[in-house]
Amino acid sequence: MLEARLAQASVLKRTLDAIKDLVSDANLDCDDNGLKLQSMDQAHVALVALALRSNAFEPYRCDRNINLGMSLGSLSKIIKCAGNDDVVTLKAEDNKDKIHIMLEAPNNDRLSEYSLKLMDIDAEHYGIPETEYDATVRMSSVEFQRICRDLLVLSESMTIETTKEGVRFSADGDIGAGSVTLKQGGSVDAENKETATQVELNEPVTLTFSLKYLANFTKATPLSDVVYLSMSSDQPLLVEYRIEDIGYIRYYLAPKIGDAN
Repeated sequence: MLEARLAQASVLKRTLDAIKDLVSDANLDCDDNGLKLQSMDQAHVALVALALRSNAFEPYRCDRNINLGMSLGSLSKIIKCAGNDDVVTLKAEDNKDKIHIMLEAPNNDRLSEYSLKLMDIDAEHYGIPETEYDATVRMSSVEFQRICRDLLVLSESMTIETTKEGVRFSADGDIGAGSVTLKQGGSVDAENKETATQVELNEPVTLTFSLKYLANFTKATPLSDVVYLSMSSDQPLLVEYRIEDIGYIRYYLAPKIGDAN
């Protein structure tokens, strides 16, 4: 049996918003350590990995490892019925075909109960090796979202170039070209120095990626003030949003080869 009680519905709302347009149906893997999800998008271009550790929930109970296949869009619609400060409880019994969702108002004046039919999803589980990246950029998640949005009007692709001086984002399309450079240690948000740009560099890296996917990843922006971009010449880009102290969303995207447009 699974029972997981989350104190604030807003965390689950934002998490589902960040992945439901990329992955429509997926297995939620539940064990002693918490809830995990890993799935490719329908085009098999990007991989998303989600983890919400058991300490995110109080209480958290998982008697044995279970996989819950479900429509993320449908789950998101149910969770959106909750207020941001409502308490969400997920319950699933062994060998049952439904997951039960309870939404409780903070003052206990309202209790909403829903059930969602589970699905039998045959999905491959991808082993993601621990990787030492040549370059890792830590930057404002809001600024990354803005850069992706602004450059998407010019091109379908964006090149990310890392040097010891900072990181440069550029796009070159049929109607024109543009670039944004963030200097090492610089902060675009004067009120939040925690979002200052930091580049850890073993060697410079320049790679080009699909802007459509990068812009989709930035739907996770509300979950974290900062985003981590990790790159190596022979590896997919890792875009990571850390959810406070309770988990993360990681997106993996292979670079484009050849023509950058």
